[in-house]
Amino acid sequence: MDLIKPLIALLAIVNPIGVVPFFIHFTQSFTAEQRRRTIRTSALTAFAVISISGVAGLQIITFFGISIASFQVGGGMLLLTSALHMLNAQPPETRKDELDQGQADADAGASIAVVPLTVPLLTGPATISTMVIYAEKTRTLWQHAVLVGYGVVIALAAYLAFSAAGRIARVLGKTGINVMTRLMGLILAAMAVELLADGLVKLFPILASPALR
Repeated sequence: MDLIKPLIALLAIVNPIGVVPFFIHFTQSFTAEQRRRTIRTSALTAFAVISISGVAGLQIITFFGISIASFQVGGGMLLLTSALHMLNAQPPETRKDELDQGQADADAGASIAVVPLTVPLLTGPATISTMVIYAEKTRTLWQHAVLVGYGVVIALAAYLAFSAAGRIARVLGKTGINVMTRLMGLILAAMAVELLADGLVKLFPILASPALR
């Protein structure tokens, strides 16, 4: 199993820097301690979502009788949709009503660290799909441990990005964050095409026929 490609895909999907403006928006009325608590909770939740998806995600889709090839095609389409959103400098899997609900929760004094900051802004369906797809390729306990390690890396990246949210926003500005989001969206689009192609070949082996090349 390629150990680098899943991590690159996850970093592109999660894109903590692209979520920084939303973090600033949702926590602008928080105290310093509330903001620190939100950062910790969000990072831990991101780790939990990625780790559970990597360890048990494959068993879950098997329980529902879904083939990994079908999941690859569906996941690839979902990744491509997310990439298109990112190419337009929009966070993937974000809907206005979810953001409005998150703001309402913050106004009510409830924590927004889990919803919508972590789900769906950081780790949405595309993240889960990616973890399940790559979990299918694991063969050893070490490789499963690596998938859990990805959760640690993503959680750390989210923690650092949110901790430096104020400085990042000042240095990059809205234009810089949009450029970063578009670049990561381009990388994600290329990976989505690879996943789609792999899944379609598994579903329709004739596509791999030399006569079609």
